[in-house]
Amino acid sequence: MAQSDNKRFFENLTGAGKAIAVLTSGGDAQGMNAAVRAVVRMGIYVGAKVYFVHEGYQGMVDGGDNIKEATWENVSSMLQVGGTVIGSARCKDFRTHEGRLKAAHNLIQRGITNLCVIGGDGSLTGANLFREEWSGLLAELVQQGLIDEDAAQKYSALHIVGMVGSIDNDFCGTDMTIGTDSALHRIIEVVDAIMTTAQSHQRTFVLEVMGRHCGYLALVSALACGADWVLIPEMPPEDGWEEKMCQKLSATRSRGSRLNIIIVAEGAIDRHGKAITSSIVKDLVVSRLGFDTRVTILGHVQRGGTPSAFDRILASRMGVEAVLALLETTANTPACVVSLCGNQSVRLPLMECVQMTQEVQKAMDGKRFEEAVQLRGRSFENNLKTYKLLAHRKPESELPHSNFNVAVLNVGAPAAGMNAAVRSAVRVGISEGHKMFAVNDGFEGFYKGQIKEIKWADVGGWTGQGGSLLGTKRTLPAKHIDKIAEQMRKYNINALLVIGGFEAYLGIMELLEARRTYEELCVPMVMVPATVSNNVPGSDLSIGADTALNAITATCDRIKQSASGTKRRVFIIETMGGYCGYLATVGGLAAGADAAYIFEEPFDIRDLQANVEHLTEKMKTSIQRGLVLRNENSNENYTTDFIYQLYTEEGKGVFDCRKNVLGHMQQGGAPSPFDRNFGTKISAKAMQWITKKLNESYRRGRVFANTEDSACLLGMRRRAMVFQPVVQLKDETDFVHRIPKEQWWLKLRPLMKILAKYKTSYDVSDSGQLEHVVVNRPKASETSVTI
Repeated sequence: MAQSDNKRFFENLTGAGKAIAVLTSGGDAQGMNAAVRAVVRMGIYVGAKVYFVHEGYQGMVDGGDNIKEATWENVSSMLQVGGTVIGSARCKDFRTHEGRLKAAHNLIQRGITNLCVIGGDGSLTGANLFREEWSGLLAELVQQGLIDEDAAQKYSALHIVGMVGSIDNDFCGTDMTIGTDSALHRIIEVVDAIMTTAQSHQRTFVLEVMGRHCGYLALVSALACGADWVLIPEMPPEDGWEEKMCQKLSATRSRGSRLNIIIVAEGAIDRHGKAITSSIVKDLVVSRLGFDTRVTILGHVQRGGTPSAFDRILASRMGVEAVLALLETTANTPACVVSLCGNQSVRLPLMECVQMTQEVQKAMDGKRFEEAVQLRGRSFENNLKTYKLLAHRKPESELPHSNFNVAVLNVGAPAAGMNAAVRSAVRVGISEGHKMFAVNDGFEGFYKGQIKEIKWADVGGWTGQGGSLLGTKRTLPAKHIDKIAEQMRKYNINALLVIGGFEAYLGIMELLEARRTYEELCVPMVMVPATVSNNVPGSDLSIGADTALNAITATCDRIKQSASGTKRRVFIIETMGGYCGYLATVGGLAAGADAAYIFEEPFDIRDLQANVEHLTEKMKTSIQRGLVLRNENSNENYTTDFIYQLYTEEGKGVFDCRKNVLGHMQQGGAPSPFDRNFGTKISAKAMQWITKKLNESYRRGRVFANTEDSACLLGMRRRAMVFQPVVQLKDETDFVHRIPKEQWWLKLRPLMKILAKYKTSYDVSDSGQLEHVVVNRPKASETSVTI
């Protein structure tokens, strides 16, 4: 396949002669194995020796067989395994000076001066202390005659890079820690299952989730399932919360709901620091309301199971970034932690992050709860704002009255998370005083007049529903523009929110073009991208793509497992995506594919032959299975059948082949926690933009908006959510193939190839640079919901 011409990696970054040790410490988290795998393979790829440290710091102190050199094959079949296969342990010995002296001696004996530590803030703080003491420890070892002066000189500096593995997402400086998304998957699976039994019996369920000091899991799972009430340590409820909660539960039942969900973080407290347990909440509901109430404590099930696609990709990207950081470090470089900000890897000084994390606890201990929420970071704060916006309905008398009518519709193929986006839009719109209208079946339903008012209670329970409850069609508006304008006039529609894929993008442009003829279309319009293909210009991510990736990853896991114990086998898997190779590439990275064929990176018969030869070589070692993904429109001649037959013929005597076309299962199923929350937050932000534009464009008793910036697409660009005028995205679009001309995820392809043992160039021009932790302290008047 085509290879990057960027040579900076080979010229400046070589690990020849270096030794890197990787360890997992503290509590385990799903995705740690993906991080270990990435560190080992990237380290070997650059010519370094890589060592496993088994059982965390305890293994480093004990030495011996606990510190072993890792091979490429050692980390095969690790991606789908939860926990950490190299073990983790709490270590009292490492907290002592004598323990750290033993650890230093064990590392020096193997020439290790580069440590990659995967753990929480305690593990990373310990690593930083070890680094600071290093020169003193070496001096002691020389004094005791355990090493000589030459060794002390040669290994004079210890370099440390951290990755945060914690399901609680309690480490400041990163939007997500390894394991958090997988834990949310476990929680949401349980919540979805509980909701069916709760509805059968008209029950209230109190769910207790992990989070002794951090309420992230409770907050985000409450947002993802539309829970009636959530209790977290960072923002204890106001005094008198008991009565307010019971009123909310009672109001929900009175509107026809057959169930209530309350989510409690295990560390939840009231304003006076008193614990609020799940049993206290249950007794309260039973005594005051008499509702049939059950408690479910999820416990360690949240730590278990296979890692989600998001965690595998996050951990793989962080593992590679950690090796790059170790190779670039100097004696003066502070210990850093590899983090995620928006959709971008960043490096932050480890101790700045640790100190910020400790500041959160100090703020909570001092009952400065608003400060604690801000210190948790942008992601946490905005999750909390969004939950408050959507879960607690204000009385009619307190709502503003805008007299504006806003229509929401789904356009294109269905995508998981669309319903969460519609629910969010409807409730935020009502909260802002608008009358909300639902359009069934996209633009087709629009011109047919399938429009009706939709109210707060109508969207209850929508977050966990897959597909599109409004109905969606691929029909574009141009042919029926006169009828659509007529319906806009009939229902006095003052703004449009379009949730969908490439057809939605084209539809908005057609409406924009028709403004010259139809004044009814001179209203604010915003599009929110929702498509499994992730092919909408102007956004790095689309609603539904994460759910599709999880479907691909789970299926690939099962397919690979089917070959265990059989002879060597290669699987050819076809994914959806049209001409966009996102699902094939990122799904391949998450599933550990050997190759992924896509339209954006042309390939020919020589590339196919090279891939077969590569797999043949791998199969001669201990590796038993191969996985090849092909995007459905990657090449009109090299079809899935052709590639399957080629591999079958060329692999004779070494491996056999199987093929699988995943099809529409990638569009179905319940939305992932990521898609529920992404849809919820991006839609809330879109509705707030609509409110602003409506107020700006209201003149002389009517709304009139015909400027470029009154028809926008809201998308994630690197670190931020950005409103972009649709007309400005034209130059970024390949309309023939329905994809953006530039796509960020193409930079992940070399990473996938490196982890599959291909020799390829890796572009480090976009790798993380050392930054400082920034705390945003918004003004009291600022209410925008960002992601």
